[in-house]
Amino acid sequence: MDAFRIHGGARLSGRIAIDGSKNASLPLMAAALLTDQPITLRGVPDLADIRNMSGLLGELGVDVQGDHGTITLLSCDDGSTHARYEMVRTMRAGICVLGPMLARRGRASVAMPGGCVFGERPVDLHLRGLEALGARIELRSGDIFAEADRLVGATIFLGGPFGSTVLGTANVMSAATLATGRTVIESAACEPEIADLAELLNAMGARISGAGTPRITIDGVDELGGADHTVMPDRIVASTYALAAAITNGDVTLNDFPYDNLLSVIDRLTALGVHVERLDPTEDPKRCAVQVTTQRVLRPVMITTQPYPGYPTDVQAQMMALLCLTEGNSIITEKIYPERFGHVAELSRMGARLFRQGPTVMIQGVTRLVGAPVMASDLRGSACLVLAGLAAEGTTTVSRVYHLDRGYSRMEETLNALGARIERFNADAPEEQAVPMPARVVEVVA
Repeated sequence: MDAFRIHGGARLSGRIAIDGSKNASLPLMAAALLTDQPITLRGVPDLADIRNMSGLLGELGVDVQGDHGTITLLSCDDGSTHARYEMVRTMRAGICVLGPMLARRGRASVAMPGGCVFGERPVDLHLRGLEALGARIELRSGDIFAEADRLVGATIFLGGPFGSTVLGTANVMSAATLATGRTVIESAACEPEIADLAELLNAMGARISGAGTPRITIDGVDELGGADHTVMPDRIVASTYALAAAITNGDVTLNDFPYDNLLSVIDRLTALGVHVERLDPTEDPKRCAVQVTTQRVLRPVMITTQPYPGYPTDVQAQMMALLCLTEGNSIITEKIYPERFGHVAELSRMGARLFRQGPTVMIQGVTRLVGAPVMASDLRGSACLVLAGLAAEGTTTVSRVYHLDRGYSRMEETLNALGARIERFNADAPEEQAVPMPARVVEVVA
């Protein structure tokens, strides 16, 4: 099992580009099930989750050419409608094939999804939305089985106890494109990944309005065609690398930065004393170049995670690493996944002073973190520990970094290009063989 050995204390500097969004790419790939025409996606990141989705779609009769960068998907065989547990258990987004497959093939069987473990994330809102469209749904041996002769438009409320559901909105919106009549999704997720999916679906011939707002309207069509689409930049990856620059007191330029989609993160960084400056105000604010620098003293802040456009839960852990080094007491309250704190105990091993009470953590700033062996428990918590290791004195070993490979493309290579000192090695090997760190490259924009 791979691990990272991080030699802390290096100040990051240079230029990198932000990859396409994982959370956008997976529903976009599933949309290929809605048509028998080719779908071309550009800017798809090279990640374990992308490869897993390609494998799943392959089993469902979709021919996938290419595995990152530019990929083309073509649904060639409608006969298979079972997304097996072995394929779905590695990623929660596997549930995204349910709506498209049901809408076009009339039936679908999808294993209950997996992914990171940080609390209950039920799919009841997905099923409620599809049932409102006329689907008949059962649970059979751990599989969700759904069938319908033809979906029919309806008005659907998708709000839940912790806000709207992003994947549920993607599932219901995709299915509704081929339903008879009009569908209105109330309390829809407003995340930009939903707007990105709607852009592709409209390019395929769907009639969707309001995506990116709490009320989405879909007028069903008889069939969808092919399309060519560029995936939006990954706002969580962009946030992570901005925080990496900040925690090392660095000076990093990020190309393809989704500035307009990260206003809540930028607001909290500014309050901390981190500057995120657009280099060319005439560039598209959803894909522009920014320079990240840090003031000498970091100030404490209060953060509450919320559905978009609020502060994203997927950047909670990474921000906690930075707050460990502020002068004063900061508070983070997790409103989306109240149990998403697996990184708290590991940061404490590195000298952080953290006090948790239910969904809230108080962070008492310290003057330094110290390297230690720590264990990753989920994707974003893994990134948090890497950031802490970059700033820590001495050496930090982060085990189980397979979590990172689900959401960050060769993170160690990207950070090493900015001056970090990270080695990937097999922690299970009798004699560990560390991957040599590459010579430093100041600019990586490919």
